[in-house]
Amino acid sequence: MRNKEAAAARPRFFLVPALILLCLLASACCAASSGIRDFESDGCSLFPDGTAGDRTKWCDCCFAHDIAYWRGGSREERKNADRKLRDCVLERTGDKALADLMYHGVRVGGDPAFPTWYRWGYGWSYDGRYRPLSEEKKRLAGEELGKYLKEHPDGFCGSSVK
Repeated sequence: MRNKEAAAARPRFFLVPALILLCLLASACCAASSGIRDFESDGCSLFPDGTAGDRTKWCDCCFAHDIAYWRGGSREERKNADRKLRDCVLERTGDKALADLMYHGVRVGGDPAFPTWYRWGYGWSYDGRYRPLSEEKKRLAGEELGKYLKEHPDGFCGSSVK
């Protein structure tokens, strides 16, 4: 009988630490979701930043696109960011096929539903949705981007942001 009582008590013993851990994780998650992460860019995520002869030919296009994706916002803001990327690449290269390829790549791969480092709204905690930014979130994003640009005046690509 004593072994049955001990076995029945074990699950409760592990339940308390598990609940404490769950509460700590939940509070850490909620605390992190109130702010925006530091801005980071890798240029053209999963794609070359330029050609073999000019390794950063359209990198600034991707850098500006990264700023928009990090900041996030509404579905329409994402469409506009993706169009600007396409138009910038076309202007830099004159290559419509390349510009369209990049446009369709970000339209498919950058959806906020994907928990990737390059998804729409990657500066904020993942929730998988489009959300227009509140004035407070716009202010936070502007301050954080200002810090990045102060430390990196030439952006990721080595030339000033246009």
